[in-house]
Amino acid sequence: MRKLVVFAGLALVATCASAADNGIYLGAAVSADATLDGAQYRSDLSLKDRPYKLILGIRPLDYFGVEVNYLDFGTAKRSDIPDAFYDLKARFYDAFAVGYLPLPLVDLYAKAGLVRWDTDVRASTIAGPLLNLSDSGTDFAYGAGAQVRFGSLAARLEYERFEVSNTNRVDLLSLGVTWTFL
Repeated sequence: MRKLVVFAGLALVATCASAADNGIYLGAAVSADATLDGAQYRSDLSLKDRPYKLILGIRPLDYFGVEVNYLDFGTAKRSDIPDAFYDLKARFYDAFAVGYLPLPLVDLYAKAGLVRWDTDVRASTIAGPLLNLSDSGTDFAYGAGAQVRFGSLAARLEYERFEVSNTNRVDLLSLGVTWTFL
């Protein structure tokens, strides 16, 4: 009887270990914490003001995939400078090569690629508008994360860093879900 229980347990672990659900997947994620050149998008923002991203990917092999994302940083407001107010809006479009380390029920992954970004900055004072800038460009991006798989559904925790020109720091820590359907 003990051998049967051990065999059944090993069979279950082997099934879970090979359960990396390969194919095309869709997903969404919401920011747990984000920084856009000094403007903090903290977790105390309401859900509608939180940065979010939409995910489309394909994982043809257990160890490799390709992913594209749309990331909307929403609007960050800064008023820490006396008598000045800043509105920062940013939208990112990125493409990554993703390397996976599949473990039983969990995937660890790292990704690297390019990000196309588009930002708008408006500054004003009590006296009126001060600055209105728009900028865009393409730069390097990378990240790492872990996802827990439940069949075709996966829950993700992910960190991404975007090397955007003329900024000090742009990064995102997000929580998300993906669904593999093909």
